[in-house]
Amino acid sequence: MTNDPVSLYLIRHAIAAERGDQYPDDGMRPLTDRGIKRFRKIAKGLAEMGVEVDLILTSPLVRARQTAEILSQALAGHPPIVETDALLPQATFAELTSALGKQEKAASIALTGHQPSIGVFAGRLLGCKGEVEMKKGGVCRIDVDRLPAAGPGLLRWLATPKLLMGLRE
Repeated sequence: MTNDPVSLYLIRHAIAAERGDQYPDDGMRPLTDRGIKRFRKIAKGLAEMGVEVDLILTSPLVRARQTAEILSQALAGHPPIVETDALLPQATFAELTSALGKQEKAASIALTGHQPSIGVFAGRLLGCKGEVEMKKGGVCRIDVDRLPAAGPGLLRWLATPKLLMGLRE
């Protein structure tokens, strides 16, 4: 295990199809064409910032998995994607901590999930009781001392989709 901090990039999935008769199974809702187009720009913005990750942990729901795939395609090395139930909307912080603990060799991990849970996870990683509000496609970077995190992490930045889309070439 390294003594260097571990960078966690928490990402709310991009814009997805609305709930309703077309998608009675919420887990099958895909990203919209607009969501795909916008998140490609966001992912390119992250690449422009020099973001590199060892792997991407994602909720297995379609919209989060698609977000993870776009991210992997945009980043150097095309990091592998690992699905985990620890990023499902109803997952607990304990489940996320356990999943992260299995990645102790990683120096940088992206996590794609759902609001409010991804925002709650961000808040807990920062030692807060509340959640960090994140827009669809929003990203925050939190550095923790190790995996699983032993104490509050350090918020390095929180970026809106609009900001990240403006960074691409």
